[in-house]
Amino acid sequence: MLAYLIGVALFVVGVCLSLALHEAGHLVTAKAFGMKVRRYFVGAGPKLFSFRRGETEYGLKALPFGGFCEIAGMTTLDELTPDEERRAMWKQKTWKRTTVMAAGPLTHFVLGFVLLYTLAATMGLPNLTGRPVVSATSSCVTAETCPPGSAGPAEAAGVRPGDEIVAVGGVPTPNWTDVATAVRDSRGPTTFEVLRGDERLTLTVDVPAVTRSVTNADGTAERVELGVAGVSATRSFDYGVLDAVPATVAFSGDLFAQTFQRLVEFPSRIPAVVSSIFGAERDPNTPVSVVGASRIGGEAVEAGLWQVFFLLLAGLNFFLGVFNLLPLLPLDGGHIAVTWYERVRNWLRMRRGRTAAAPVDYTRLSTVTMVLVLVGGAVMVLTITADIVNPIRLTQ
Repeated sequence: MLAYLIGVALFVVGVCLSLALHEAGHLVTAKAFGMKVRRYFVGAGPKLFSFRRGETEYGLKALPFGGFCEIAGMTTLDELTPDEERRAMWKQKTWKRTTVMAAGPLTHFVLGFVLLYTLAATMGLPNLTGRPVVSATSSCVTAETCPPGSAGPAEAAGVRPGDEIVAVGGVPTPNWTDVATAVRDSRGPTTFEVLRGDERLTLTVDVPAVTRSVTNADGTAERVELGVAGVSATRSFDYGVLDAVPATVAFSGDLFAQTFQRLVEFPSRIPAVVSSIFGAERDPNTPVSVVGASRIGGEAVEAGLWQVFFLLLAGLNFFLGVFNLLPLLPLDGGHIAVTWYERVRNWLRMRRGRTAAAPVDYTRLSTVTMVLVLVGGAVMVLTITADIVNPIRLTQ
């Protein structure tokens, strides 16, 4: 139980650090461009303490989630003092405003990459895409096909640990499921195309056919041929300090693809979250809140699965980075979208010989913004509730 609580606490600290660095990204870039940062706070809720350094107030709030960086003149609705007029953010050049707003989400990507690189160089990266890389070849698995204790079919054919099986019997095998299907459908001498380093080899594996009788629902019997190759999958890849860099880049790309896929599927999975609150079995692919992610992080530490812990924290950072770049207010991506709308609109006006238009009136966007805030708040309440009454568990 103590290990679980420590894991939850560590995950919460990791989330807090991520959010603090997000706001620090806005802070550092805004100050670098001469904008005035009024306040930088970590956390939410009641203020615990604060101090002032220069023109900025720094502080910590009671709840360990969220934070903010208040930049003078972020929109035209912001009331400015005389000394803030020329330094207002909305008066700055497009590229500067874009950089300041994008700096927050980009810190999540940097932190996620650092976590994955550390993982790659220490504990290894999991085989996320199911690449059919052989971790080991086994000896004979059944006395029906070869002498007990002798080399298994794959080992006898020359398949080695580290080989990546790219085709079986001429059928491409991009993942282990495809390998299993192709082997199961094979019998006798079967070509295995493998990648060994930069070399592509064709090996002939004598896939045995283990026959067993299966009774159908109608009472008839059929014979099922099961191919047994004698190879096992690689669950994770180990890297050195240098080769961990390209491996992390490739892994990050796969994680990005999964993140985008989850975002696309997000709305369609909300009904399942609601159902789980009222007793339905919780689908492990449904969205989780920070509360749910922290519980899973605690279970990972309790089970000694530090690789899962850091992978979960890295994945959360990639999700936060992508989510904050969505072109929706009040997200950072929404402010970036408004900034570039103004830039393109004014460019088109100048092409027509007209003067630049006034900045976007945020009061006209307030209704849409409020709707999105309410929807986001409702989703947060739903996921937190589900994570309390019917949580996703690591062993699920």
